[in-house]
Amino acid sequence: MTAFSLSPEAAAPRLHVARRTLDRLRSVPALAPHYPAHLDAGSLDALAQLPPLAKVDLNTALAHLEPAAEQSATWLFQSGGSTGAPKVGYAPTGFYMASVHAHWQPLDRTDLFVNAWGAGRMWGAHFLAAALADLSGCRIIALGSVAKDEYGAWLELLAARRVTAIGGTPSVLRLWFAHARSAGIRLPALRKVLWLGEAWQPQLDADLAEVAPEARRWGMFGSTETWVVGTNTPDCPAEVFHPLPHQLVHADPGGLLDFTALDPEMLNPVLRYRTGDAGELTDCPCGRPGPAMRVLGRRDSVVQVRGLGLDVDELIERAERAPGVARAQVVLTERDGRATGVDLLVVTAGTVAVPDVERLRTELFTATCTLGTAFQHDPWAFRVRPVDELVSNGRTGKTAALVVREES
Repeated sequence: MTAFSLSPEAAAPRLHVARRTLDRLRSVPALAPHYPAHLDAGSLDALAQLPPLAKVDLNTALAHLEPAAEQSATWLFQSGGSTGAPKVGYAPTGFYMASVHAHWQPLDRTDLFVNAWGAGRMWGAHFLAAALADLSGCRIIALGSVAKDEYGAWLELLAARRVTAIGGTPSVLRLWFAHARSAGIRLPALRKVLWLGEAWQPQLDADLAEVAPEARRWGMFGSTETWVVGTNTPDCPAEVFHPLPHQLVHADPGGLLDFTALDPEMLNPVLRYRTGDAGELTDCPCGRPGPAMRVLGRRDSVVQVRGLGLDVDELIERAERAPGVARAQVVLTERDGRATGVDLLVVTAGTVAVPDVERLRTELFTATCTLGTAFQHDPWAFRVRPVDELVSNGRTGKTAALVVREES
């Protein structure tokens, strides 16, 4: 039996949504050849025979279908990550959060919640979190993006107001808690940290232990194409999520995850859609019954450098294990599609000894086969550079692991 998050019996009453989505995709001229008449979505076994849907295919479908909500406004959001060109995803007012809140309730009426996801310019997470807060009936501070010189004043306010919950992408949360730790500001009332948009970063645990020792993490997994697929609680490992009943998760033999929306209100035609995440279905140590989804990282974190695959996540993980390094980021410079250099930007840990940059460069260069081979004739093209801040998206505040720059 193919690995799905729902049993055939649990999926059967919802598969009419998958069949409708298949019909919608067949109506797109450019995609119709992908779905010959003998293919169906009437069972999980039949669904497993359908070709996976890539991001480019979904964008083609959305451009043709231009979906609209039945009973509310239709919101258009950017998809494609921090460094990608805007690609449009659709959602109705409410962003499907009522069905999420029915199964996952990290906030309650007693909470004062800080929404620290960036707002505006087609970025969806801020509004999604606001919808969750609305359903929870809590008090909310819609803070959004904050400039570097504003953290101190806002942190003082959050401490004075005894904020109990905060939410954001892990890279943004690290900025908040790193500033608090550096300034000696404590948030003793903070009990809940909500996150979505990136993998949880273990360095956050160390910062939280200092700044907000009572805080526990509550995670959501999803994308602007799928919206929220699964959630976890403080009792779950950070990389394990419980899929929602209207989200069908499939793990293929190669270790890639794909997602099928079984919510009849879903506007995006999500049918075996691949986000690029690798993973597996497993049991969760929290004890909750049913298959959980372990996310093992993005397969698209491997970037081609002079014909060789460089695992960006692995390089950053190695760098952040080095003494004195708090955060790291890879900047790939290209000219006419060819890599001319790789810069590893590192932010120092502040209270720890400053890293030995040249030693770190040598260790990474010799330990990472791709770097040593790709730049064997120009080893100076790989550099490690200490910086005060990593390159981030000024609109969302997200900090991507990889930044690609075109050299003129």
